[in-house]
Amino acid sequence: MSEHNELLVDVRNLKKHFTKGRDVWGRSTEVLKAVDGVSFQIKRGETFGLVGESGSGKSTVGRCLLRLYDYTSGEVHFDGHNLSALGERQLKPFRSRIQSIFQDPYSSLNPGMNVLDLIGEPMDIHGLQRGEERKEFVASLLERVGLKREHLYRFPHEFSGGQRQRISIARALSVRPDFVVCDEPISALDVSVQAQVINMLEDLQSEFGLTYLFIAHDLSMVRHISDRIGVMYGGRLVEVAPSDELYDNPLHPYTKALLSSIPVPDPHVVNERVEWVREAGAVIPDLREVSPGHFVAL
Repeated sequence: MSEHNELLVDVRNLKKHFTKGRDVWGRSTEVLKAVDGVSFQIKRGETFGLVGESGSGKSTVGRCLLRLYDYTSGEVHFDGHNLSALGERQLKPFRSRIQSIFQDPYSSLNPGMNVLDLIGEPMDIHGLQRGEERKEFVASLLERVGLKREHLYRFPHEFSGGQRQRISIARALSVRPDFVVCDEPISALDVSVQAQVINMLEDLQSEFGLTYLFIAHDLSMVRHISDRIGVMYGGRLVEVAPSDELYDNPLHPYTKALLSSIPVPDPHVVNERVEWVREAGAVIPDLREVSPGHFVAL
C-alpha cells in the first residue's frame, strides 16, 4: 500500500437521526441515532475500510456521503468543498465525481434496460460521450471488468450475481469518478467470486487513481483491501487505525470481540471468543490518538 498525502474526504461530526414514531399531533416520539457524531478523513488514492455489525450505522454513513440522505447535523467536505451547504443543482458537478457500488447488484440495476444503457445512462445525465463514441467506451469498460462486447445488449436477468456486480462497477466508472463508496459490494456474491472482485477493484484503483470507502462486515476482506480501517458500534466510531495495526493490536474491547469472531479455516485451531457487553446508557467517548494514526475510544 502506497503513501497518500492529499486530503479528499473530510467528515466532521456527522449525525443522522431517524424518527421512528409520531404521536397524534405529528410530533416525533422516538429517535433512532443511526450515526451519532462520526468524524474521519480519507486521503486521495486511499482505501478507508468501515466495519461493524449490522445496525452499527456504517451503510448510513456511506449514504450520507453520497447525499442520498440529508444529514441531521455535521459536515462532509469533498476536495475542499462543503457538500453539506450545497443544493441539488450545485451538487450535480460532484455527482459524477462521487459514485457508488451497492450490495445487491440485481436490485440496483434496472431490469428493463440493457447493459449498454445501464452503463451509458450516467454518461447521458452528465453530458459525456454520445452515439458510437459512447458505445465504444461502454464496451471498453465491459472488457475492463471482465465481460465481453457481446454482452452489450443483454439484460440483468441474463447474468450471474458476480457478472451483475461487474456491470455495477463499470457503471460507477463510466463518469470517471474520483471517489467510490463501496457499500458491501461482495457480501451478496459467492465466496469463489469475492476474491476476483476485490482484486479487480484494487487493479481499477491503481489504473484510474480511485479513492474508496469500503463498507463491509467481512473482516478478512477488509484487511486485504484497506489502508486504514474504522470500527463502528452504535452509530459511533470506536477505533481507527492502519489496517495491519488494527488486526495485530486492537485496543477497544468491541474491536477485540469483533476480530475474535472471524472463523479460522483450521479444525485444529480454536479461536478464543472475546465477549463484548456494553452497559445500558453508556456513552462512547470521542476518539483519542494513542499512537501515530491509531485512534481509540478509551
